Amino acid sequence: MKQKKDARKGAHPESAPDAIPDVIEESLRPYGIAQKLHSLRVRRSMGLAQLAAHTGLSAAMLSRLENARLVPTLPTLVRIATVFDVGLDYFFTDPRRRYVIALSRKSERRKFPSDPKASAVPWHFESLDFRAQERKLHGFLAHFHAVPAAKAAPHYHQGVELLYLIEGELEITIGTETLHLSPGDSIYFDALQKHAYRSMVPGPCTAVVVTTGTSM
Repeated sequence: MKQKKDARKGAHPESAPDAIPDVIEESLRPYGIAQKLHSLRVRRSMGLAQLAAHTGLSAAMLSRLENARLVPTLPTLVRIATVFDVGLDYFFTDPRRRYVIALSRKSERRKFPSDPKASAVPWHFESLDFRAQERKLHGFLAHFHAVPAAKAAPHYHQGVELLYLIEGELEITIGTETLHLSPGDSIYFDALQKHAYRSMVPGPCTAVVVTTGTSM
């Protein structure tokens, strides 16, 4: 019995029983360490035996780590990270924070006029991505109105613009060119050109507009 007890004392920490305390499992779950270990190996087309040879860890232990049956120690993660040329932070970045997911509910959106100071405006818009931080683009639901051409308010901004007309008939002037869009039409253009919109129908005229550089 003493021999067995001494053997357990000298055993590698990761040769402990499979049972993982619930509190540890729940704390580590968001980081998806097991999935990250598996993905690293698969992306390199490396088998468990090959990774074992590179790390000095057994293939059985690596299998248990990838199946979340074992909690890896920091030295173990360092060995594996070295093989795949990643830092320890790779394993401890919460994917929910690393990848942006921003849900904007219809009931939360607000409609804004294109010019808060004007009484009659050519369009109102709703931000579709107002909950996202550090946005790389801007998405809007635009509601265009039938205003006289003189009230169309040409403007320009950095980046490009993509507009997809959902309903209505839209006149859009870009530079010296005037174009008419019907439902289902889309247009992409360099937004540094002065452009203006106005609805050609008395009823709803709605489009999804995506811009880069700045908002509408």
